[in-house]
Amino acid sequence: MKRIANEPAFVLHRYAWSESSLILEVFTRHHGRVALVARGAKKPSSNFRPILLPLQPLHVAYGGDAEIRTLKGAEWMGGHVMPTGDALMSGYYLNELLLKLMARDDPHPRLFDVYANVVQVIASSHGEALQAALRTFELLLLREIGLLPLLDAQTMTLGGLDMAMRYCLVPEGGLRQHGEQDGASLTGGQWLALQASLVEHAPFTTTLRACADVMAELKPQLRTLLNYHCGVTTLRTRQMMLDLNALQA
Repeated sequence: MKRIANEPAFVLHRYAWSESSLILEVFTRHHGRVALVARGAKKPSSNFRPILLPLQPLHVAYGGDAEIRTLKGAEWMGGHVMPTGDALMSGYYLNELLLKLMARDDPHPRLFDVYANVVQVIASSHGEALQAALRTFELLLLREIGLLPLLDAQTMTLGGLDMAMRYCLVPEGGLRQHGEQDGASLTGGQWLALQASLVEHAPFTTTLRACADVMAELKPQLRTLLNYHCGVTTLRTRQMMLDLNALQA
C-alpha cells in the first residue's frame, strides 16, 4: 500500500459517502487531484470534522492503491480565516475549474502554488484586487494544462502582432485579428505584455499586475474560452452568483 505523508493540499469538493464518512476531491501539490475517503469524518467526535473545509491550507496523509484512497490524517496549516460572500463564491469558482479541467493523478506543483496564492488574495481582498486574482488564475490554469495559445502571435498564421491593432482570443481560432462581429479584444501591445508575464519562473505578482491592467476586456474572452473547454455555457458557480445578484437587486 502506497503511503503519502505531510502533503500540502486543499479540499476542492466533498460529499457524503455513508452516514458517517465523506468522499473528498483534494488538490495536492506533488500528486495532483486525488479522491480520498475520510472515514467517520461526519461524526461529531471526529478530528477531521472541523478541518476538512474548502479554501483552507492543509497537510494530509493518505494511503492505498485504489482510485479512491483512504485519508489517514489532516492538519490545518493556518494562514487565513474562511472567506465569505463574494470571496467564498470566487473560491468555489476556482475549485469548479480545477474539478472540470484537471485529470486525477496529474501533478501540477506550479499551479498548486498559484492556487494557494490566489486563495490568500481572495481571502483578504474584494473588488478590483479580487477580480485581478481570478483573471490571473484563469490565465495560468489554461497555460499550465496546455489550453492557452501563445499570446505573442496570431494562432492560425503565426504572424506577429501590431502593437496598436486589436486582437481577440476565441476558442476555435486562438488569438486572431479583431473583426466587426467580435466582442472584447486587446491591443497587440497588451497581449504581448500578458505573454511576457507568463514566462517560466515569473513571479505570481508579475502576472497579477499584467491582468489588473486589462481586466475588463480580458474577463469575457477568458470566460468564453474556459466555458468552451469545460463543455458548458455557464459554470455552476457563475450561475449561482448571477442568481444571488438577481435576488439582491
